[in-house]
Amino acid sequence: MKKMIRITLLTLVTLLVIIYIGVRLFLPDFIDRKQNTYPPHASAGYHVSEQANTLHQSLTIMDWHADTLMWNRNLLVAHDHGHVDLPKMHLGNVALQMFTTVTKAPNHLNFERNEATSDNITKLAIVEGWPINTWASLKQRALYQAEKLHEFADKSQGKLHFITSKNDLETVLTGRTEGKDITGALLGMEGAHPLEGNLDNIDVMWDAGYRMIGLTHFFDNELGSSLHGVDQAGLTDFGREAVVKMRKKGIIIDLAHFSEQGVAEVLSFIDGGIVVSHTGFEGHCPGPRNIDDSLMKAIAAKGGLIGIGYWKPAACGDTPAAIASSIKYGIELIGADHVALGADWDGSVEAISADKIAAITQALLDLNVSEDNIRQVMGGSSVAFLRKWLPQ
Repeated sequence: MKKMIRITLLTLVTLLVIIYIGVRLFLPDFIDRKQNTYPPHASAGYHVSEQANTLHQSLTIMDWHADTLMWNRNLLVAHDHGHVDLPKMHLGNVALQMFTTVTKAPNHLNFERNEATSDNITKLAIVEGWPINTWASLKQRALYQAEKLHEFADKSQGKLHFITSKNDLETVLTGRTEGKDITGALLGMEGAHPLEGNLDNIDVMWDAGYRMIGLTHFFDNELGSSLHGVDQAGLTDFGREAVVKMRKKGIIIDLAHFSEQGVAEVLSFIDGGIVVSHTGFEGHCPGPRNIDDSLMKAIAAKGGLIGIGYWKPAACGDTPAAIASSIKYGIELIGADHVALGADWDGSVEAISADKIAAITQALLDLNVSEDNIRQVMGGSSVAFLRKWLPQ
């Protein structure tokens, strides 16, 4: 009888091991492919004229939002799915990319109302085999994803340069001017819940390379209310202290997903270093994801940037034409110096991947946007912003 029990237990353990190995080998890739895809017309490519391609190759391009570090994907090699990897950025002439870390997301997330009581990222961390200390710690999840980006840069043979300062930025820009195959990577945080209510963790995140921090994601946290949360209030006392400390250290404040009251409160006492990394304009595309145009004007008045998202609720469409229409609206509302790209790649995008974004340049030309304005929104405004607000 005991022998039978031992055999049964051994069989059960073996079966569980086989199941876990199968889950680890196949499920992460399945989820990644299902989540980060694009329709057939996008994957087949869009028409780009010789004029548009020539202009596009002369641009210095930056995007402010990609959630690529959330996935078990080698950033240095080409993949047949997903929106961002180093070869795709090279093909798309992307010079600078802000990689944003996702550490918590509620079940059934939506743009209207989300509680902070559930979390899909815990499941993803277990399935993808993240370190055990990340399973219960949002702080450790942020540090783990930061470490991944550092490792990619270290293994890239100089092709991916981690940017934490003005000097790093100039290294990338000078290298590209000299014809080097080099792309700059910056690190941002989507929602400041990994601070875990402790101001000292701002120093920890700074040391890990974070140079942009979003205050909230889809739910309210210790810093304040999300645009899609429950309270619909503004900053907490901790949130105000955190914003002040971040700016003193040189961390850019990302207001994407923050409540309208909270955005107004931040603008009332912060003089600069502010972006909305991925969004649309309410006046162009009404909906719960896009904040009021008056706040966009106020952000621009503080020298801020608005990154235009590539997904339907942001741009009221998921084609280059829809994205270009949103960009053109922004130029007319706040000026090209305050409009940038904020795709939300590897998070919510179906329109286009990094290697195909010359189609956006084409779409802007089709809307009679001037070449000077195209240069600004595709990256010129972002470079000027970073030169001003990155630390020395």
